[in-house]
Amino acid sequence: MSRFDAFAATVRECQPRLAVVLGSGLGAVPHRFEEIAAVPFREVPGLVATSVHGHSGTVSVGRCGGHPLIVFRGRLHFYEGHPWSQVAAPVRAAADWGMEVLLLTNAAGGIHDSLGPGDLMVLRDHLWLQRSLTVGQVFNLSRALDRLETCPTASPYSPQLAELLQKIERDRGRNLMAGVYAAVTGPCYETPAEIRALKAMGADAVGMSTAWEALAARECGMDVAAVSCITNKAAGLTCQTLDHKEVLANATKPAERISELLEAFVARC
Repeated sequence: MSRFDAFAATVRECQPRLAVVLGSGLGAVPHRFEEIAAVPFREVPGLVATSVHGHSGTVSVGRCGGHPLIVFRGRLHFYEGHPWSQVAAPVRAAADWGMEVLLLTNAAGGIHDSLGPGDLMVLRDHLWLQRSLTVGQVFNLSRALDRLETCPTASPYSPQLAELLQKIERDRGRNLMAGVYAAVTGPCYETPAEIRALKAMGADAVGMSTAWEALAARECGMDVAAVSCITNKAAGLTCQTLDHKEVLANATKPAERISELLEAFVARC
């Protein structure tokens, strides 16, 4: 039996309904996750290895607070050279394994004045600015129209799940802002002029992932929630120079908070 076959058998035995995708620098959470089995992306049919530092590229099944859970430690990005179908492959694998709920996390630059390094933001919507690059690679049109007809809002993010995440934080005496995530292509950071334009468009944070995965998950029938970990003020909002090391370092700052949030979410979802 291959390592993936053993992993798949464990998934069938545990019967999780929730999957979590951990973004840049977030692979170490949730702290209370008890792993039962794991397999590298490259050994999962349809997936390939990750190439971005801060993404270990493994998928695990285990329990968090006694509740079964699948955790993707890392993700695939368009800027790595993958087609959009490959970027969505982990999400579609989760759907094939029977997942009903998907929680996406990411590292993002803060645009809103109140967001700084270490803060969290739950997504209520996104600006999908990667759209022009998907010509010829978009959803099956009939399935996309079906999705829109069955979704009361155009946003793929569940208002109920977003409210649950906010309530969890309120119960702990903390505020969790709901905002708009701008999904850009990357891998370069945005210019100050681009950040001013994004802010004028209504973006509260900016990153290079998540939106396509959320859309793919909705197309697969999953309920979706997403949380951004703010790792830096976006370009032009401070005098600091941005780099990936800063992103990874700052992503660890709210690790305990994210861990508590994930555990409570898993228990109450």
